[in-house]
Amino acid sequence: MLIIDVITIFPGIFDNIVDFGVIKEAFKKNICQLNIYNLRDFSGMKQDRVDDRPYGGGPGMVLMPEPIDNAVAFIKKKNKIKKKERQKVILLSPVGEKLGQSKLKYLSKLENMILICGRYEGVDQRVIDLLVDFEISIGDYVLTGGEIPAMVIIDGVVRLLPGVVGKEESLKIESFEKNLLDYPQYTRPPVFKGMAVPDILLSGNHKRIQKWRKEKSEKITWIKRPDLFDKDS
Repeated sequence: MLIIDVITIFPGIFDNIVDFGVIKEAFKKNICQLNIYNLRDFSGMKQDRVDDRPYGGGPGMVLMPEPIDNAVAFIKKKNKIKKKERQKVILLSPVGEKLGQSKLKYLSKLENMILICGRYEGVDQRVIDLLVDFEISIGDYVLTGGEIPAMVIIDGVVRLLPGVVGKEESLKIESFEKNLLDYPQYTRPPVFKGMAVPDILLSGNHKRIQKWRKEKSEKITWIKRPDLFDKDS
């Protein structure tokens, strides 16, 4: 079972993440476990303070190292993961490695991932140097915090766990699985506002349909995301 731990100053943001869709079923079946920790509970300071002004001056506030260190230590002691390579501490940060499907697959093989949600101007660099295994970004833009990126990772990872998505074949043929975008999908009615479903999809010839879908995936990828052809995995 994968244990997902989230460290945040806004735990309420995660209240409904396990209430819908296949993610709900994953937690219901105990395929994975989600624990949300309020960073302020590990402050040890008056008014549960977790941030301070940056040394050297500058705008905003920086998350202090002590509360994060306390939280990570508590989680590691609680989970008792024997193989350290199966437990990773991840900081959600705009300067991190850009998230991709290969990283999600890697994370889905872990026993425990600890997600630290950055806020304000970021976290003290010593947290990164001493505690964090790697940083992850979900794109080249800035958000108000790491909570939404954490939810993206949770959603992307949980659906890859065995027993979550109904058919394993669905995972194998979807977008990005082979560095290709998905082919066009159609359902009823066969004609909508004068636009008909391609005849080949109604032919019943599964070999031809598979070939058509592959060709469409390659064409769409070449037009919309040619960079994917340069990736090895």
